[in-house]
Amino acid sequence: MKAYVMAAVLLLTTAAAAPSAATAPSAAPAPYSMTAASPVRAPTPAPEGWRWPLAPRPPVLRPFDPPDKPWLSGHRGVDLGSAPDGPVTAPEAGTVSFVGVVVDRPVITIDHGNGLRSSFEPVRSTLKKGAYVAKGAVVGTLLTGHCGRSPCVHWGVRRGEEYLNPLSFILDLRPSVLLPLKGSGPPGG
Repeated sequence: MKAYVMAAVLLLTTAAAAPSAATAPSAAPAPYSMTAASPVRAPTPAPEGWRWPLAPRPPVLRPFDPPDKPWLSGHRGVDLGSAPDGPVTAPEAGTVSFVGVVVDRPVITIDHGNGLRSSFEPVRSTLKKGAYVAKGAVVGTLLTGHCGRSPCVHWGVRRGEEYLNPLSFILDLRPSVLLPLKGSGPPGG
């Protein structure tokens, strides 16, 4: 019984010490289970108030899957499903730091300050480098090509050179902790 109570206290202490994250509006669950940023390090809590770059809340077609080492292959962002030619909006206010083509896809990057940058592809934009964008402002139009014939936007977030899970900026990705009901416990305890 003592070990059971100690485990519950440890879980409660850990949950109470965990930072809170922004909550997302209620909507249908995404088709993938969303995991924390990196298997090496716990995710850094994001500023509150970020929003989805597509409306309505899009399905997650491919989750964040960072590589174990920076030079290995992986998926350094999330792919969000959308209608073709849909508007892509700024998840948070910032300044456009890049608009151009990378390999064969148009990309726009927004610098949100404090080392945070969001990038979206394939997105056609008429904005210029240095333009200020408000949270929720349209930054471009989604093009097809990243997910084959299905329209989707690849959304990546970086802090400095580290890729972060974009979903951690809009969802609470901390694991759920199940606690026993009052009066229940292991048999014989």
